[in-house]
Amino acid sequence: MSEYDAGDADAADDANDAADAESIRELLTERDETLAVAESLTGGLVGSRVTDVPGASTYFDRGFVTYAYDAKRELLGVSRESLDSEGAVSAVVAEEMAAGARDRAGTTWAVSTTGIAGPGGGTEMKPVGLVYVGVAYAAPWGTENSFVRSERFRFDGDRAAVKRQSADAALDVLARGIREVGSER
Repeated sequence: MSEYDAGDADAADDANDAADAESIRELLTERDETLAVAESLTGGLVGSRVTDVPGASTYFDRGFVTYAYDAKRELLGVSRESLDSEGAVSAVVAEEMAAGARDRAGTTWAVSTTGIAGPGGGTEMKPVGLVYVGVAYAAPWGTENSFVRSERFRFDGDRAAVKRQSADAALDVLARGIREVGSER
């Protein structure tokens, strides 16, 4: 579980965001791999951070902003059953969003975000600040090394802080996944 005080380290956070986005650019371009993003609560912020880095056009394919259930189903292929039984803010939906973005864009990697930014909408079971980040990797055919996984986070702060922390987490989870796959080669 991640904790964050939005007022403490904005300048340091900006530097870390840039470092993560820059490392993602370096890793993907050196390996000639590509990226798509699927966002719900972040509303395009992850894609914006990726494209803030010069040279993003060499690896960034597209972003899907799928805020509504129908958008998740129609654009990403998230199953009705997952949305009905687990809700949009769940590990399974984060994973289906990431896999759908990867497969529909035909990219090597995809990252997704889904959560509750607040100030309303939270429940005891799913409080404001609950976020899931999904990552999907398409390994070369026949290797059986493709994967989809997710991580759960809980962030504090106002709506803007939760969105910012969610985008930070998405870049971090993606960068770690890319490095992990690179170390296995």
